[in-house]
Amino acid sequence: MVDYHAANNQSSAGGVQTYMEQENDWDRDLLLDPAWEKQQRKTFTAWCNSHLRKAGTQIENIEEDFRDGLKLMLLLEVISGERLPKPERGKMRVHKINNVNKALDFIASKGVKLVSIGAEEIVDGNAKMTLGMIWTIILRFAIQDISVEETSAKEGLLLWCQRKTAPYKNVNVQNFHISWKDGLAFNALIHRHRPDLIDYDSLRKDDPVTNLNNAFEVAEKHLDIPKMLDAEDIVNTARPDEKAIMTYVSSFYHAFSGAQKAETAANRICKVLAVNQENEQMMEDYEKLASDLLEWIRRTIPWLENRTQEKTVNDMQAKQEDFRDYRCVHKPPKVQEKCQLEISFNTLQTKLRLSNRPAFMPSEGRMVSDINGAWHTLEGAEKGYEEWILSEIRRLERLEHLAEKFHQKAAIHESWTDGKEAMLTQKDYETSTLSEVKALLRKHEAFESDLAAHQDRVEQIAAIAQELNELDYYDSASVNARCQKICDQWDVLGALTQSRKESLERTEKQLESIDELYLEYAKRAAPFNNWMEGAMEDLQDMFIVHNIEEIQGLITAHEQFKSTLSEANKEREAIQSIQAEVQKIAQSNGIKLSGANPYTTITPESIDSKWEKAMAMVPLRDNALQEELNKQNSNDTLRAKFATQANAVGAYIQDKMEEIGRISIEMNGTLEDQLTNLKEYQTNIMSYMPEINKLEGFHQLIQEALIFDNQYTSYTMEHLRVGWEQLLTTIARTINEVENQILTRDAKGISQEQLYEYRASFNHFDKDHSGALMAEEFKACLISLGYDVENDKQGDSEFARIMGIVDPNGSGAVTFQAFIDFMSTETTDTDTADQVIASFKILAADKNYITAEELRRELPPDQAEYCIARMAPYAGPDAVPGALDYMSFSTALYGESDL
Repeated sequence: MVDYHAANNQSSAGGVQTYMEQENDWDRDLLLDPAWEKQQRKTFTAWCNSHLRKAGTQIENIEEDFRDGLKLMLLLEVISGERLPKPERGKMRVHKINNVNKALDFIASKGVKLVSIGAEEIVDGNAKMTLGMIWTIILRFAIQDISVEETSAKEGLLLWCQRKTAPYKNVNVQNFHISWKDGLAFNALIHRHRPDLIDYDSLRKDDPVTNLNNAFEVAEKHLDIPKMLDAEDIVNTARPDEKAIMTYVSSFYHAFSGAQKAETAANRICKVLAVNQENEQMMEDYEKLASDLLEWIRRTIPWLENRTQEKTVNDMQAKQEDFRDYRCVHKPPKVQEKCQLEISFNTLQTKLRLSNRPAFMPSEGRMVSDINGAWHTLEGAEKGYEEWILSEIRRLERLEHLAEKFHQKAAIHESWTDGKEAMLTQKDYETSTLSEVKALLRKHEAFESDLAAHQDRVEQIAAIAQELNELDYYDSASVNARCQKICDQWDVLGALTQSRKESLERTEKQLESIDELYLEYAKRAAPFNNWMEGAMEDLQDMFIVHNIEEIQGLITAHEQFKSTLSEANKEREAIQSIQAEVQKIAQSNGIKLSGANPYTTITPESIDSKWEKAMAMVPLRDNALQEELNKQNSNDTLRAKFATQANAVGAYIQDKMEEIGRISIEMNGTLEDQLTNLKEYQTNIMSYMPEINKLEGFHQLIQEALIFDNQYTSYTMEHLRVGWEQLLTTIARTINEVENQILTRDAKGISQEQLYEYRASFNHFDKDHSGALMAEEFKACLISLGYDVENDKQGDSEFARIMGIVDPNGSGAVTFQAFIDFMSTETTDTDTADQVIASFKILAADKNYITAEELRRELPPDQAEYCIARMAPYAGPDAVPGALDYMSFSTALYGESDL
C-alpha cells in the first residue's frame, strides 16, 4: 500500500475545510441500514488494517478496538508519518477519553471539521460515530489530495476512473455505487495498468460475483491491496455503500499513480547496483587470487630458503630433482595466475573509471606492486636455492672422495703398523751373538728409514681428516677417532723405536761382526719397497675432474710415471743381484745361511710380488683415465648442444621483445585489427615453446652429467627462463592494454580517429619509447591538446589535479591507458550520486528514508537484498522502526563516504 502522509503535507487548509463541510452533510441515519453498515465495517476495517500492519498490529472489531484510543493514535501516526502526543496507558475511562481526544485533536489540526463526533461516543463503542470518524480520516488522508484536471477529491477520483475505464466495453462509471455492481469496472482498472493480470475479454457482465471476486483476489495477491468488500454484499444490495466503494477505489488510485515513477527509479537503481555488484565480484576475485598467490609464495620461499644439508650426493640429487619438478610443473601455473591477476586488476580499474567509481585499492599487502615484490623475492630464493644445491653436490662429492681416500690410506698405514709395537718391544738382542746384534742394529736402522718414509702418509691422513672436519663431513666423529688412534700409535712407535735403538747401540759395543751385503740390500730394498708401495697407492688413487684439461693433466702425469719404470726395473734387478751375490758368496765359501736377511723384512719375493702387482695396475690405470677422457669428451658435446640451442633461444627472445616494443608504439589499423594481430603474434610466440622444452632437456642432461660450466655460451638456463616469462607477460599485457582501449572506446563513444590522435600525441612526447610519459612530457602533451597548464599558479593547480587522476599512486609516470581514460572521462557523462538519491526518493514516496518492504516491492529480489544488507538504519527525526538510510548508501556507491 502507498503511504499518504507525504502528499498530505502539501494540502491546503482552506480546500480541506470546504470539501469536508460538503462531505460531512451525510445522512447518519443511513448508516443504520444493515447492508450499508456491513459494507462499511468490512471496508473500513480492511483499510485500517492495511496501514496498521506496517506497525505490526491490526483490528478485529472496528467499534471495540478503537475504544481505548491506542490503535486509533497508532493508525494516525502511520498514515500521516507524524508523531502524536504520548498516549496514556491506563485502563480507566478517563484515560481512554484522553487518548481519543488526542486523536481527534490531531484530525482537527489537519483542517478537518468533525461534526457531532465526540470522544465519549467512540469510547462507548458507538458504531455509527466510529464509522463516521473513520470515513472522515479516509477522506482527509486517502481521497482529499486526489486531483485530476483541476478537480479534486471525490470528483477527481471519479474523473480518473472514467478516463481509465473509457476504452472498455460494458463499463460506464458515473458514480461510486451502482456503476461498480457488475465488477467489470474493477477489472478494467486493473487491466488498464496491469494487462498481464486480467483476461478482460473472458469476463461476462451477467456474472458479477465472479467478476468482483476475480478483481478482489488479483488486487490482493499482486497489487498489495487488501480485500475490503464482499462480492455477495455488493451484488445483493440495491445501492452499494458509496463510502466503501470510494475507499476501495482510492487504494487502486494510489497503487497505480506512482507505478511509472517507481519503475523508472527502480531501473536506474538496478543499473547502478548491477555495475556495483559486478565490480565487487571482480574485487573479491582479485583479492582471493592475490591472497592465494601470495600464500603460495609465502609457503614456497621457506622451502627454497631451507639449507638443511644432506649426507650423500644421492640425497642432494633427489632435492635437485624436486626443484626441477617445481620449476617445470608447479611454477608455470603460478606464472599464469600472476599474469591474469595483473590483467584483472587493470580491467577492474578501467571499469571503475568508466562507471565514475573510485579506483580499487586492494587490501594492504595485496597490491600488484606487493605481488611483484614477493615474486622477485621468490625468484631470488630460487636462484639461491639452485646455486646452493649445485655447491652442496660439489661439496659432498669432494667429501666422499676425501673420506674414501682417508680410509684407504688409514687402512694401508694400519696394515703397515700391525705388529710393529711387538717387534720393537722384543728382547732378542739379549741372547744374540755379536753378528746377530749388529744385524739387529742394522735392521733397526732400516726400520727407522721405513718409519721416516711413512711419516708423510701419517701427515696426509691427518691433513685429510682436518679437511673433512672443515667441510663438515657428517661422519667426522669416526674419522677423528681413527685419525687420533693412528697419531697416538705413531707417537708410541716413535718412542719405542728410539728406545730399541738405544738398546742396540749399547749392545753394538760388544758385537762387531756385520754382513755388508745384507746391509746394502736392506738399505736399497727399503726405499724401493716404499717407492713401489707409493706407486701402487698412486695407481689406485681415486680422481675427480670436471673438464678435458684436468683429465689430460692426469694422463700426462701417468705417462711420465710410466717413463720411469725402466729405471725402476733396473733398480729392482740391482737389489735382487745383491741377494744373489749373498747366495753366491755363501755357496762359494760354504756358509750356511741362518735364514732371512737380518737387516730387513723385505724379501726378494715380496719385491717381485709387489712389482708384478704394480705392473698389473698400470693398464688398469690406463683404462680408467681413458674412460674418464671419453666421459669428458661426451660432456663437452653436451655443452656445445646446449650452447647452440641457448644462443638461438636467447636471440629469439631478444628479437621478439624488440618487436613487441615496436608494435606497442606503432599500433597500426583499428583496435580490433591490432587485437587480432597481437593474439596471432601471441600464438606464434607460444608455438616456439617446443624449442624452450628442447633447451630444458639439454639443461637436464647437463645437470645429470654434473657439468658446472660452459665456455660456449654466456646464457644460463635461469636467464632464459626469466626472459621467456617476461616475453609471455609483455605480450599478454600489451593485449590487455588494447582490450581496455576497446572497452574505453565503446563505453565512452570515442571514435577510432580520436584514439589515433591520442596515440599520435602520446607517442610524439614519449621520446624514449618507454610506453609512459614523465610529468614534464605529459604536461607538454596536454598543452599540445589545448589544456591550460602553463607554469603559473592556476596552471600548476590544474596540472596537479590532472596528475592526481592519471597517476593516483604518485609514481611520476602516466601510461597510455591512464591517458585515454582521462581524455574519455573529460568528454562523457555518467550516473551521479545525486541521480541515484533522487531515484531512491521516488521509491520512498518522497520520504528521507526507505523501508525493506518498499525495496523488496520495487526492486528485483537479489538487488533488494543487496541494498538491505548494506544500508545503515536511518537516524533522522522522522525515523520509524525499520527505516533505512538510502542517502548515505547512494553516496558510498560513488566513493564519497565509507560503504
